[in-house]
Amino acid sequence: MSQHDASLAGPLEAAPANANARQDGSPVAPRDAVGTAPDGATDEACYEAVPDGVTPALPERRPSAQHRFASHDGVELVYRHWPAAHVAPAARRGIVLFHRGHEHAGRIAHLVDELALPDVDFFAWDARGHGESPGERGDSPGFAHSVRDIQSFVSHIGERHGIRCEALAVVAQSVGAVLAATWVHDYAPPIRALVLASPAFDIKLYVPLAKPGLRLLHALRGNFFINSYVKPRLLTHDAARVASYQTDPLIARAISVRMLLGLYDAARRVVADAQAIHAPTQLLISGSDFVVHRKPQDRFFDRLGTTRKERHVLPGFFHDTLGERDRAPAVAAVRRFVLTCFDTPATGPDLRDADRIGPMRAEADALATPLRRGSPADLYWRTTRASLRLAATVSAGVRLGIETGFDSGSTLDYVYRNEPGGRGGLGGLIDKQYLNSIGWRGIRQRKVHLEAMLAQACNALRAHGMPVHIMDIAAGHGRYVLDAVQRLTAPPDSVLLRDYSEINVREGRALIAARQLGAIARFEAGNAFDRQDLAARSPRPTVAVVSGLYELFSDNRLVSTSLAGLAEAVPADGYLVYTGQPWHPQLAFIARALTSHRGGQAWVMRRRTQAELDQLVAAAGFEKIDMRIDQWGIFTVSVARRR
Repeated sequence: MSQHDASLAGPLEAAPANANARQDGSPVAPRDAVGTAPDGATDEACYEAVPDGVTPALPERRPSAQHRFASHDGVELVYRHWPAAHVAPAARRGIVLFHRGHEHAGRIAHLVDELALPDVDFFAWDARGHGESPGERGDSPGFAHSVRDIQSFVSHIGERHGIRCEALAVVAQSVGAVLAATWVHDYAPPIRALVLASPAFDIKLYVPLAKPGLRLLHALRGNFFINSYVKPRLLTHDAARVASYQTDPLIARAISVRMLLGLYDAARRVVADAQAIHAPTQLLISGSDFVVHRKPQDRFFDRLGTTRKERHVLPGFFHDTLGERDRAPAVAAVRRFVLTCFDTPATGPDLRDADRIGPMRAEADALATPLRRGSPADLYWRTTRASLRLAATVSAGVRLGIETGFDSGSTLDYVYRNEPGGRGGLGGLIDKQYLNSIGWRGIRQRKVHLEAMLAQACNALRAHGMPVHIMDIAAGHGRYVLDAVQRLTAPPDSVLLRDYSEINVREGRALIAARQLGAIARFEAGNAFDRQDLAARSPRPTVAVVSGLYELFSDNRLVSTSLAGLAEAVPADGYLVYTGQPWHPQLAFIARALTSHRGGQAWVMRRRTQAELDQLVAAAGFEKIDMRIDQWGIFTVSVARRR
């Protein structure tokens, strides 16, 4: 399937208001809205041909069951499951539906019948704070929190219903579509298809300066709620659906500002970096959408990293794309796309050579290219570097970065401690601002996630009666590993920390001694890219840790060599905990103003998408089983099991 653009016109103004409706009020598309596939052929697998003027027989409504699953924070969210009929367990496939903002699973349940796929399991949740799921209405602890809810939901589907991620397709609308797109971008799940209907990448706020105003009020007042300005009649032409929206007690009329701002931030990042999405993607755009802007939808489609993509513009459609009165053409297109993706072998692009060719390489090359001397950009970055040197005279953190490199183990240990220091009040103020930059906040959140994933791996080993031998191949000062070790419910059998830097080895040994962990922990010099040396460690590590290392080296051959050594060292059913950096908002600042530990040269980072990193890990013989990412989408921490 290749890139495709099509217009699916429907008789929105000519058909009766709602000539066909089920007894429960859910609409059925009239016969004259039967869709056609993009090549013009009628998709008769979805709607049987009947004489003109005769309403086709309605399919029986599929039975469903309501369940709950415990999300990542223990909160139990509600979802519906429509089981497939008579399908062998090994052949089961699933479609996960994600509803619009303000709504719930019941508002998208009509698609289960209309897609007419009896041999496919369907799932639809009530998002946190919506429908029958707990939480304050229209709210969540954060947008990234809700994205991680999707990861928990999909993991639950695999564990409870036996359908792995590789056998799932996603169909999502509006805010649900942004949640789903962010999940696919950040977590790189190997799903079979992604269908996005009118994704709310940029909501139309008709009040001037609404976004900066909301940010200012949020900073001053904290979280608060705003009611939706959209009238139901501007969502769909379906009169019955409009009426049910007005009377539905489960509709969340308001949305929290933190969710709205989180939506904007995630959408901006995902649209700008859509090239990281490699799942086959179908985009449905409503032609008369009063709720969201179209331009970001088009930019997202144009930048998608997959060639298996298609875009359909639906003239006259309002925002509730898959709930429109004459939605049959759209539903038929979704059905065809999903079936084609299910029936086509899942073969995504091989990203293991992305260090040599592709957008991430081009981006890094551009950042490494010297600026024209005397140009406005050159003068700006010269001034920025001079400002940093001036700040280093009073700020302890900036001075340490200039002396040892802003990516050095010493700098990271300083960031972990998060204790501003410097000369006088001005030095302390500058240092506090330095430590509070988004990159360093992300680093500290990475430490939190690393500790959690390390504990998860150690607990799993204990549960299976295996010893816990931890090895970190580039530990810096080792603070994050030692902090994690001291928080474990049971101490590990051994801890081996390694680093190439004599400074890091010395400081790490002092840290072990200060914490009186010498009985189980030791620190030695070692090369993280020496395959034979890594493979020869004894005792064999059952948990290998690689944190903040691969992000500093763009060459995938180096990374593959390191992973191959770890694959030889770690026994079957052992674990690898590894970090990544698929995105960063300050790449230009880092490349043009900061220096690396490698001889004081410019710190130019080549971003490595999560999909690329996971492919390298899988090629070495590990299977990724879980992942965390910070709320800004910068740093990831994953855990993989040795096959």
